Amino acid sequence: MWTKSSRKFCETLGLSYPIIQAPMAGGPTTPALVSAVSEAGGLGFVGAGYMKPDALRETITEIRRATDKPFGVNVFVLDDATLPQGPASSVRRALLDIAEDLSVSDLNLEPSVSSNLDAHLDVLIEQRVPVVSCTFGVLTADRISALRAGGSVVVGTATTSEEAKALEEARCDAIVLQGFEAGGHRGAFLANQPDVGLFALVPQTCDRVSVPVIASGGIMDGRGIAAALSLGAAAVQMGTAFLTVDESGASPVWKQEVRNASDVSTVLTKAFSGKRARGKRNEFVRRFEALEDEIPAYPLQNRITTTLRAAAKAQGRGEYMSLWAGQAAALSRTVPAAELMTALVDETEHVLDAFEVPRS
Repeated sequence: MWTKSSRKFCETLGLSYPIIQAPMAGGPTTPALVSAVSEAGGLGFVGAGYMKPDALRETITEIRRATDKPFGVNVFVLDDATLPQGPASSVRRALLDIAEDLSVSDLNLEPSVSSNLDAHLDVLIEQRVPVVSCTFGVLTADRISALRAGGSVVVGTATTSEEAKALEEARCDAIVLQGFEAGGHRGAFLANQPDVGLFALVPQTCDRVSVPVIASGGIMDGRGIAAALSLGAAAVQMGTAFLTVDESGASPVWKQEVRNASDVSTVLTKAFSGKRARGKRNEFVRRFEALEDEIPAYPLQNRITTTLRAAAKAQGRGEYMSLWAGQAAALSRTVPAAELMTALVDETEHVLDAFEVPRS
């Protein structure tokens, strides 16, 4: 493919192009989206973080009915998470006010929270999923060995070169680097990690690790892909770019909000989940801006707000939905996934040709 490292990456995974559709958990990554991207020569990815094991198994089956091309599944490493205490009175009041506005009468402010990690990994090993990635932590050596024994390529997620080095030492086969620009949650797992922009992060990390680096965050078209590859990335992972395609499971309101975004529309907020995530600033975010230090940590706040977010989606109330999007959301397109893939490839080749960058 376009560079020596990207060509090798594609050959290893059986891809035509070094373009990965990000594993957006919570509904956007439908079997139709994943299979369409893989069929078009990229790597479609399931965001399994909130899925029940049986639902994950059925999703994998649906994807395989639609394509025989490689695809991936992402899991959350949360089994060692310490469950925080319930919300403070100020946060409780804000949550109840939103519940009243949405006519939600059964809001559970002290839900139980458990990890599906082991059950997810059992399904992935059983199903011999081609690529498995992890977020929010590092898989243990025995888990990585079991996945590899089943034929899976194992990918970690990092937000700094220090985290990338930790993932390489854990024997991950490749590393997704998420820049500050990325929409939704990023995969930070070491304490007190600063925010680093993607194009500062990629070359420094490529100099520090020997495994392939996958650039993610703010990449929406061929210009971004070409830039990431020129800095040393072997591939790119794109989330917001695929959020608005026809096969995405994002709600119509969410898609429209993303399409209407500008370069200054998004903020980092703990309001919905207790973990900083990037999305459009709306009424839900505003109500918690002065309460950030009091919000229960992830995953408790995320579990508490699940009912509220579901009600907002059902009612088409964008002011209370988690409208995750990256900083370049304004460049998103509403087209079939295959058409977007074709456009991304053409745009990348046009940029590389303009700079006379050798592609082989």
